Amino acid sequence: MVNKPYGVTSFDVVYKIRKILKIKKVGHCGTLDPIATGVLPIFFGKATKAIYFIQNTDKEYISKFKFGLKTDTKDITGKILKEERPFVLKKELEDVLESFIGEISQKPPMYSAVKVSGVPLYKLARQGKVVERENRNIKIYSLKCLEFDEQKQEGILKIFCSSGTYIRTLIEDIAFKLNTFGVVLELKRTIACGFLLKDCVNLDYVEMAEKEEKLEQYVISIESLFKDFEKIQLSLKDQKRFLNGVRIELKLSRKNGEMFSVYGEKFLGIAENENGFLKIVRVFNV
Repeated sequence: MVNKPYGVTSFDVVYKIRKILKIKKVGHCGTLDPIATGVLPIFFGKATKAIYFIQNTDKEYISKFKFGLKTDTKDITGKILKEERPFVLKKELEDVLESFIGEISQKPPMYSAVKVSGVPLYKLARQGKVVERENRNIKIYSLKCLEFDEQKQEGILKIFCSSGTYIRTLIEDIAFKLNTFGVVLELKRTIACGFLLKDCVNLDYVEMAEKEEKLEQYVISIESLFKDFEKIQLSLKDQKRFLNGVRIELKLSRKNGEMFSVYGEKFLGIAENENGFLKIVRVFNV
């Protein structure tokens, strides 16, 4: 896991790691804006197959924000469109935050990686275009005000939310309910895909560690990503049948579609219950 630095894209991090480690197949999970820092899970080799299965997990962010500004990117790096001097009280802010807990609807910002007709929105935004975007349902589990300076109209929020939540849009929507504008000043992701910021390595250390052969402590196994799945151990005979696409009857009753981590002599991959039989979902180690 990498602690993405400020000012670079998630793809920049992937490119640099690919170059440093001399590995062709490298991917990431959970895109972060250039302004954002924090947890960026990096996958390489066979592990890139796992991205699909864990990318839609809950996230946690710490965001510094400012009221009274409106920009085209919804953060401080954008072009200022409107500016005013509001006077929001901390108690008013805390009361409004309560209304955002639970399932809410968000419209993806134009400066985002969401694609419309195959084109990322941020590319259209750079051309000065604005297109219709469908609202998405997301979930806010907790939303806490850690700090708020009533004079500067700046504060810090801690947000635990579902995948697909846009913090820039959330700040803007909170500000709207307080009859003003709002932008993100800083954004740090502290949890992603079950990984914590304290477990991440700084990008500038990756190159040094690679040279000193000290990267192993930051690399985790594929099977650890599925540690919460029930484990199914197959005999050598069933292992061969399973890998040849032969469905294996489950001895115990399970929910249809329930996922398992499957082992033979080693971790093989993940499978699901299909009407009482074990069905391959993805093979990782063969």
